[in-house]
Amino acid sequence: MAAMPRRVALPPELRDRSFSVADGRRAGLGRHRMRGRDLERPFYGVRVRRGRLRGLYSLCLAYMVRMRPDEFFCGVTAARMWRVPLPEVFSAAEGVHVGRMTPNRASRARGVRGREFSDDRISVERRYGFPVTDAASTWCHLAGVLSHDDLVAAADHLILVPKRASPGEVRPYATLTQLTDRAYGYTGRHARALRRALADVRQGAESRPETILRLHMVRAGLPEPELNVDIFSASGTFLGRADSLFRDFRVIAEYDGEQHRTDSIQYNKDMLRIEGFIRDKWTPIRVRKGQLFGDPEAAVARVEGALRDAGWHP
Repeated sequence: MAAMPRRVALPPELRDRSFSVADGRRAGLGRHRMRGRDLERPFYGVRVRRGRLRGLYSLCLAYMVRMRPDEFFCGVTAARMWRVPLPEVFSAAEGVHVGRMTPNRASRARGVRGREFSDDRISVERRYGFPVTDAASTWCHLAGVLSHDDLVAAADHLILVPKRASPGEVRPYATLTQLTDRAYGYTGRHARALRRALADVRQGAESRPETILRLHMVRAGLPEPELNVDIFSASGTFLGRADSLFRDFRVIAEYDGEQHRTDSIQYNKDMLRIEGFIRDKWTPIRVRKGQLFGDPEAAVARVEGALRDAGWHP
């Protein structure tokens, strides 16, 4: 019985990166080899060793193999590059969103969501080595796919000046002035949604759930909270930072995320922080994920109850 032919090994220069079919041919790979089961075909004319596509960045790297010089990542793909907190986690089915300026035609291919732009205010910047639409333009392009609250959360993220910035990151990604200027000069279909969202954008929110909790509270008629405020005791001891602070009533509203249960070190820190608040006569109300996204009215009612107990009334 004849032995099965051995699969031709990939040349070293192609093993750890995406490559074009043309690159494969130049390296001596035939048509049948480039259809091998050990290779994935994320885009037309692109090959990558199976198992190496592990998320958005590797998918974008694969697309860069065939990317035209005037193309750029836009929409949801650009938003993820700017680390915008979107309601859905990335999946390969999302593909990559790629733009070109008119009169050039947008790409139409499997795995690619092409879009043509005529907005001459778009600028292309580099994020992690990828060409993406600038932060303010990216926010404008999200208006057609995000709800009001998520559009506000996206803007809160872009304008945030964090207490502790990540190494190498220049924040904010956009200023409120830049977002306002773009929104009021924007002529796209969803310009009104952008302008409505601007009224609710605030400096200081450090996560999507924090923004969404704030919006629910304010819509229910509660006073506007201060965001991510450092709290000190009367003796000057630092007690911790409060997500949403109602200073006059010594009430703190906080989102309790999943990491507080899965990370024991973080959980212990949070427990001690909350105990410190309570000893210093603050009332912390912690809202869990299931309540915020399942029964936000109940979450707001808990905060309202604490405020009323402290003397607040509408």
